[in-house]
Amino acid sequence: MKQLSSKVKNFLTAVILLLLASSTQTFAHCDGLDGPVIKDARKALETGNVNNVLIWVQQADQEEIISAFNKTLEVRKLSSEAKEFADMYFFETLVRIHRAGEGAPYTGIKPAGRDLGPAIPAADKAIETGSAKDLVKFINDAVHDGLHPLYIKVKEKKDFDPNDVNAGREYVKAYVEFVHYVEKIYMLTSDAAHNEDGSESHSH
Repeated sequence: MKQLSSKVKNFLTAVILLLLASSTQTFAHCDGLDGPVIKDARKALETGNVNNVLIWVQQADQEEIISAFNKTLEVRKLSSEAKEFADMYFFETLVRIHRAGEGAPYTGIKPAGRDLGPAIPAADKAIETGSAKDLVKFINDAVHDGLHPLYIKVKEKKDFDPNDVNAGREYVKAYVEFVHYVEKIYMLTSDAAHNEDGSESHSH
């Protein structure tokens, strides 16, 4: 490797400290090596166009990202080893600032291929294919599988003997679980409608 300037040495030191500070637990989609944020970060570095990643941060944070981007481009020219460290530094910086903008904690970059459950891949596939048909069916099936057993349970316990207090309590318990489930589904769809009107969305 070429002899490093003090500026580059300080940069690499910052990279190492940032990597060491990373935790290993999170369930967010945006912090994975195969997630959409880092995919756009790789594209930005390869094309030299920082605009590919500015979409992931708030305007108030974009100067910090531009600065990190320019430093990364400078360092990654030194060697393949320096390129690897510099790229990871940029990924870490971008994801950290992106999550902070969502009000979410930063817990490090997660490996590719994590089990994200069925919902996130289904949502991503809908965007990639340009069709939400399979996603809508997936959501409808999930709601049915959650709602139907609760409904059947309430229905079965509804006609209890008024003199059987325990049976009445079982009905009330089933009723509350059923109604709360329905309410949660409604609130999710209601929140989504409000977000469409311009309110902030929750962290992914």
